[in-house]
Amino acid sequence: MEFGSPEFWIALGQIIMIDILLGGDNAVVIALASRRLPDAQRKKAIFWGMFGAVALRVILIFFALQLLKVPFLKIVGGILLLWIGIKLLIPESEEGGHEIDASTHLLGAIKTIVLADAVMSLDNVIGIAGAAKDHLGLVIFGLLFSIPIIIWGSKFVLTLMDRFPVIILFGAALLGWIGGGMLIDDVVLKTWTTSYGSTGHYLAAAVGAALVVLIGKALSRREPQPASADKLVDLSSDDRKADRQGD
Repeated sequence: MEFGSPEFWIALGQIIMIDILLGGDNAVVIALASRRLPDAQRKKAIFWGMFGAVALRVILIFFALQLLKVPFLKIVGGILLLWIGIKLLIPESEEGGHEIDASTHLLGAIKTIVLADAVMSLDNVIGIAGAAKDHLGLVIFGLLFSIPIIIWGSKFVLTLMDRFPVIILFGAALLGWIGGGMLIDDVVLKTWTTSYGSTGHYLAAAVGAALVVLIGKALSRREPQPASADKLVDLSSDDRKADRQGD
C-alpha cells in the first residue's frame, strides 16, 4: 500500500471511523473512575491513567501486528470484528452499562482507568490493525488519532450517534467489511483465494458487512423492550381495582 494511493486514503478513512466509533466508551470510563476525586487529583488521575492506557495500546498494537501474521489468527480477528460490529447494533440494557467503581484515592482511580482501557481498547486495536493492512504509518496514525477522541471528543460523538443512529449502522457495516476482508486474507486461506484476486477480497468484505447488519438487526429486534409508562399505569390501576374487590 503506497502513501497517497486510493487504497491508502480508504484505509485512513476506515481507521478514523473505527476510532470514532470504538473510542467513545473509554472517555466514559475515565469520567466514571475519577468522579469521586477532588479536582486536583482528578486531573492527575486522568493524565496518568491516559499515560498508562496509551502505553498499553502501543504494546497491544505491536502484538496485534505480529500475531496477525500467524496462521488462523486473521480468521479469529476477522470473526471478532464481525461480532464487535453485531454488538454495536444490539441496544444495551439499562443494567448492562458501564459498571465502573469510582475510587476515592488517586492510585485506585489510575489503576481502574488503565485496566478498563486495556480491555476496551482490544476491539479498537484489532480494527486499526485490520484496516491498516501491515502499514506501520497508518497504525501509528490510528493510535495517535484515538487519543484526542478519548480525551475530548467522546461526548460529542456519543451525542451525534444518539441523534443520527444511521452512523452506528454504517460503522457496524464497516467493521463487518474489514472483518470479512481480514478473514479471507489469512495465510491459510490465501493459497485458495489468490486466484480470485481483489474480487474475492471485496466479495468477502461485502458478505461480512451484510452479515453484521442482518444478524445485528435480527438480534436487536429480539431484545426485550422495557414496559412503557402507559402500560405500567394500567397495571397499577388494575391491581388497585383487584384489591378493592378483595376488601
